[in-house]
Amino acid sequence: MDLGLKDKGIIITGGSKGIGFSIAEACAKEGAWVSICGRTQSSLDEAAEKLKSYGGKIHTAVCDIAEADAIAAYVDEAASALGGLYGLVNNPSGFGNSDNEEGWQKGIDIDLMGVVRTTWAATPHLKANGGGSILNISSISGLAASGNISYGAVKAAVIQLTQSHAKAMAADHIRVNCIAPGSIEFADGVWDQVKKNMPDMYAATLAGIPFGRMGLPEEVGSVAAFLMSAPAYWTTGQTIAVDGAQSL
Repeated sequence: MDLGLKDKGIIITGGSKGIGFSIAEACAKEGAWVSICGRTQSSLDEAAEKLKSYGGKIHTAVCDIAEADAIAAYVDEAASALGGLYGLVNNPSGFGNSDNEEGWQKGIDIDLMGVVRTTWAATPHLKANGGGSILNISSISGLAASGNISYGAVKAAVIQLTQSHAKAMAADHIRVNCIAPGSIEFADGVWDQVKKNMPDMYAATLAGIPFGRMGLPEEVGSVAAFLMSAPAYWTTGQTIAVDGAQSL
């Protein structure tokens, strides 16, 4: 299926590795022009080399998603480099998972306000394009009670924000959807670290996934590329769990 993403400019925050990179790669494979931001130049350079192999325009920038001014500057720079903006993937990853002031503040500043501020910055560019698509990355922790109290609450807020933005932006032909990944494992990611350092926790989580394994980043990336695409035009305000039935 041709997803109609060729030469379309798409920003992916937190796009240098893991789920964010897999989304960027899935879009680049479809011919999209991609901008990614991340915390370190070295990880961005490595990701860019891989993405350039698909032949499209690639833009990268170091950006701290917790800083409002940095977000606004990055989005404007990326939109200019890509020749306009068709899509935004909000994939911030503060992972504030402690039930204390620090954990809550980290989640609010990055996982929630990072989405809000990046959407604020991108919306004028999407309107200038005549519409487009926004995709927020939440978590199945936001779908029900979670052991990670602050993390789950913030991710639930992202799901509600998706619905509110979808309704508010429909008149401008901007679709807003959300993916709630389950436990996704990749090198040096959270679950890779848990596997190495907390094997009992890893085994207990694995036992709760009916498919019998952890998910892969590319399994999120393929769903993300579809939700960003023209064939998904009549889909907005939805949250799709990509979790191998873990949330069930």
